[in-house]
Amino acid sequence: MLNKIGVIGGGYIGGVLAQEIAKRRLAREVGLVDPAPFVNPDDPPERQEVVGKQSVAIGKCLDISEGLPTIGKDVKLTGSKDYSAIKDADLIINTAGVPRKARPDGTFPTREELLTINLKVTNQVAAGIKEMCPNATVISIANPLDAIVYTLNKALKPAKNKLMGMAGQLDSGRYCYFVAEAANVSVENVNAMVMGGHGDTMVPVRSSCQIAGIPVEKFLDDETLKAIEARTRKAGGEVVGLLGFGSAFVSPAWAALEMAEAIAYDKRKVLPVCAKLEGEYGVDGLFVGVPCILGKNGIEKVLEIDLTADEKAAFERSVGAVRKTCDEVEAMSV
Repeated sequence: MLNKIGVIGGGYIGGVLAQEIAKRRLAREVGLVDPAPFVNPDDPPERQEVVGKQSVAIGKCLDISEGLPTIGKDVKLTGSKDYSAIKDADLIINTAGVPRKARPDGTFPTREELLTINLKVTNQVAAGIKEMCPNATVISIANPLDAIVYTLNKALKPAKNKLMGMAGQLDSGRYCYFVAEAANVSVENVNAMVMGGHGDTMVPVRSSCQIAGIPVEKFLDDETLKAIEARTRKAGGEVVGLLGFGSAFVSPAWAALEMAEAIAYDKRKVLPVCAKLEGEYGVDGLFVGVPCILGKNGIEKVLEIDLTADEKAAFERSVGAVRKTCDEVEAMSV
């Protein structure tokens, strides 16, 4: 158990995180930060006064706290509109970012517009972490994930083991679910991994996919597996299309919690993590999804696994996409 976990962003994902951290007692204290709701200076003074007293973070923390006696958990939850709630946190989980949603005229912000906004948010997040808990291990969920983690690394300059992105565990969970569904077996029997960037170029690693230790090809044919792999790459968009707003929120939160739990309890668990590579897989200086051992020190080790020729080529293409995004970040930072 950790002394304190800080969660940045009190939206759907942040709310699930705060609730589950308390329920699982991963830390003695949870700090939740979110500046919402924002005061509109054009509103009447009385409305501004009302909104100024409201706080998503404080409200969610109070709601969870009032339920703790029912589930029998002694955990302290603190919310704030500034970064004070994460002071002295051992672990930070960052969810802060603006989702891609339609404007009133029905158009969507361009990828560049969204990236510009979220890089500004990320720089504010980095400043908050640097001030309140500079030694914390950081797990970042916010999208676009590869760019956000890269930006946090530029701002915080942490040790390689202390900063990571959550994407591989989420994408791998989706891959596992689709395989279990198609093979009509328990999800507990499926072991599968997704590597590379968090986007359309991600690489479901079929050569490592097994059902109860048996190669997946013994259960599913090539056509079915190709369809599953394609669905895995588009899975986030499928959820958004059905919801009609926001993004997936329970599965990303659970994926980050799997990582947090491995760190909190020093499990030394092998999980797919967006980690900084320094020569592994022939990549240097980029954050890319690869299998890692997670323990009390964060990323204890990056594991290099054997890939087929096709998987290697796909991984290289995915790394290229990550590099392009990071080049965009550099250009915007000038």
